[in-house]
Amino acid sequence: MSSFLYSEAAVRLAAFLGIFTTMAVYELWSPRLERAEMVGALKSRRWFANLSMVLLSSIVLRIVFPAAAVGAALWAQDMGIGLFNVLALPQAIAGILAFILLDFAVWLEHVASHKIPLLWRIHRMHHADNGFDVTTGLRFHPLEILLSMVWKAGIVVALGAPVLWVLIFEIVLNGTSMFNHSNVRLPLGLDRVLRRFLVTPDMHRVHHSSIPDETDSNYGFNFPFWDRLFGTYVAQPRRGHEAMEIGLSEYRGGLTAKLGWMLALPFRPGRSRRGQ
Repeated sequence: MSSFLYSEAAVRLAAFLGIFTTMAVYELWSPRLERAEMVGALKSRRWFANLSMVLLSSIVLRIVFPAAAVGAALWAQDMGIGLFNVLALPQAIAGILAFILLDFAVWLEHVASHKIPLLWRIHRMHHADNGFDVTTGLRFHPLEILLSMVWKAGIVVALGAPVLWVLIFEIVLNGTSMFNHSNVRLPLGLDRVLRRFLVTPDMHRVHHSSIPDETDSNYGFNFPFWDRLFGTYVAQPRRGHEAMEIGLSEYRGGLTAKLGWMLALPFRPGRSRRGQ
């Protein structure tokens, strides 16, 4: 098991570096928005803080939960537990179903992180970023990363999700988070087609609006189906992408790009929920 987990970590790291580099170059080549927070010195400070946060979160996760979701899938497989293991479904069918259900579980988790005051206190650090680029897709508090992994591992075990498909899901989830947070300009026609089956940057940027009812929309990372199905889909920000305010109105300026401030934010006073 340890050798497999080592290989899994190497595969995930290679995928992360490949996707991150691709989106970072794309942002430089064709940026969607050109604001102070996304160019020059402010961008450098944001990138340092956001990348430091993902490094810290990864270290904490490996220490506290070294096996992560893939390890949970291996354990369920060895023990023969979980719905798909009990039903002895073919791997392909079980894998596709697991991918879809895991995506729905992550969507539910994201909704809960906005609706439950304690979870919002942790999640708001992600939304406090005044910019919006590939590093925003990596800016999650270590507490949120741990809670998310416990949730995903529980779903993986309950389903008896195939190991390979859990690995694929984790790579895709990380990759789409970087993609749909990227400050890239997609042709409008391509965006209209893509957002029918994949969350695009223009679609997810609405979720990072400072207007509460826009923040409480477009929760998806991979599939846009859940937001359309449950009525939380908003096509465009009311002020337009060029004029919209990104982040949280109560947290503005360079302070939001300081690592110490970011780590302490869940423990600071503030609004317990969006719009309150």
